[in-house]
Amino acid sequence: MIATFRHIGLTALVLPVLAIAARAAETYTVDPVHSSVSFMISHAGISDIHGRFNDFSGTFVIDKDDPSKSSFALDIKVESVDTNNAKRDEHLRAPDYFNAKQFPSLTFQSTKVKATDAGYEVTGDLTLHGVTKPVTLSLKGGHKVVENKGIRRIGVTSATTIKRSEFGMTEELGALGDDVRIIVGLEAAKPK
Repeated sequence: MIATFRHIGLTALVLPVLAIAARAAETYTVDPVHSSVSFMISHAGISDIHGRFNDFSGTFVIDKDDPSKSSFALDIKVESVDTNNAKRDEHLRAPDYFNAKQFPSLTFQSTKVKATDAGYEVTGDLTLHGVTKPVTLSLKGGHKVVENKGIRRIGVTSATTIKRSEFGMTEELGALGDDVRIIVGLEAAKPK
């Protein structure tokens, strides 16, 4: 009988602590309606071609008490590439560029998160064209708002430059630049 009371007493002490710990980390789902993933690449050294991806998803896990336990993940469907030119987009999906059939997703998964004055410094694995490389992103923002329906939102923006040749995309390096500027504006939501 005494053992049962001790067990109940211990449970009564531990459960509130676990509940507080569980509340510290919140999971948000990327809202594609209020987000964008776009890129720029030089064409013949005289102008930039702009494009975007229309189909993507992701999650943010934000731990406000210990940002190092936060994480960011993004999955972009390569088939959804859109440069406002159907013929060019079809070529970009082909084997000599993105090879969308063999490599249908471009992904990012964080491996280390650090809070900064502007938001977060996030290191993670970027996988493109079947090649995975570490990148470090400066995510600006991270401010939370609560909408009138009780939906919590958080948003971040970031821009980085990668070399496409490092990911095995070497077609027409003379006509198209090697540097690809990637710009993301991501808003994520958590229901009430």
